[in-house]
Amino acid sequence: MSTTVTKTLQATFAPPTAHKQEKLNDLLETYRDGLQEAFDSGASTMSSVSDIVTPYDLPYQAKAALCNYVPKLRKTYNAQELDDGHPIRLTNQAAKFDHSDEREHEFTWWVPRPGRGTNFWIPLRINPEQKDLWHDLVSEDTKAGEIRLQQHRQNWVLHVTVEYPVEEPATDGDATHIGLDIGETALITGCALKDGSPTDPFVRSGSRAKHLRKEMHTTLKRLQERDASEWRTDERFDHYQNALTDIVEKASREAVEYAKQFENPVLVMENLTYIRERLDYGKYMNRRLHSWAFARLQGRIEDKATEAGIPVEYVNPAYTSQTCHSCHRIGRRDLQGKFRCPHDDCHVSTFQADINASANIARRVDPWGESVPLDKAERDDSLRDGSGSDTATTHRETSETPSQMTLTAFQESEPSASDD
Repeated sequence: MSTTVTKTLQATFAPPTAHKQEKLNDLLETYRDGLQEAFDSGASTMSSVSDIVTPYDLPYQAKAALCNYVPKLRKTYNAQELDDGHPIRLTNQAAKFDHSDEREHEFTWWVPRPGRGTNFWIPLRINPEQKDLWHDLVSEDTKAGEIRLQQHRQNWVLHVTVEYPVEEPATDGDATHIGLDIGETALITGCALKDGSPTDPFVRSGSRAKHLRKEMHTTLKRLQERDASEWRTDERFDHYQNALTDIVEKASREAVEYAKQFENPVLVMENLTYIRERLDYGKYMNRRLHSWAFARLQGRIEDKATEAGIPVEYVNPAYTSQTCHSCHRIGRRDLQGKFRCPHDDCHVSTFQADINASANIARRVDPWGESVPLDKAERDDSLRDGSGSDTATTHRETSETPSQMTLTAFQESEPSASDD
């Protein structure tokens, strides 16, 4: 049996000619004007948005995307205002691509413009690791979803959501449950359970990511205080985001490779939906925790695991850091890296805290392991000062108070590719 995986392909435009650059700028400006007017009007239905955006000189793929998106801004995303750098969104009708290995840039995109005969081809610089999916997109073996286009200074970045089938992960015989604890000091801590005992733990340090986040915050703050030019600030932000993305990709790949060494592996992670809304560690810790993309890391682990045929489960996160993996009773975590079980009849005295947590996560895939001590039900699972919160912020379902999402879009007529 197969299941469907969703992935976002990314490409950067090859430097456009001055004429194409002007067309792209006009498209972006007109799109944002239409989006702003529709948002300011309070339009809450597709038809009411359509009445507003129809007069705008936009391709039909952009107007259709706006009709779908604008009503969600307040209802779903609870947006109070629009981001100044809002990208363009386009429906999948704009997904017209071409390929030729005789060109310097093999893949091109048919950029939609309003009016017949106004579309043009633009060469794409793709991520080589995604080349097979781009081929599938050209041959229409892969289904395209929303298309988003974002301008970064003079660069244009295209995102295309695609769906493709993979064999549904399944296990034969007894599964090996592997808990993954996503944290800050230890970015990923993995632990397999064999006969209920922690086996061959895996730890991926988070020190590099931690350093980058701190440096990014300090650098951007200084640039803002000096009233630095917008392009300079954007350049630094992109630098840090690219570095953090690289860490996410490598760490998620290592976690899945770790799981492959076990027979019939099942990855288990915490469902941390809404935790950002419930916890308040103070301004400093909130910045540190909320600036790190825990959801993105979990998502990339799940994507890679699904492609490798490894099932992924999500469990209740309560007390994974404070429960003893052996006797299943509440212990103490007075230090970031050490868990202590105070019960004399338990063979565990002290244990590495993140490995203890990941063992608890693995155990909880069994529904009998989901319970938490009744006398502790009102406590949160964190150090008292918040400095060691090793599990924070990830979203596996839509929050009741979601923040505004800023995405992108683009495209139109019938193609006949050229690389000009």
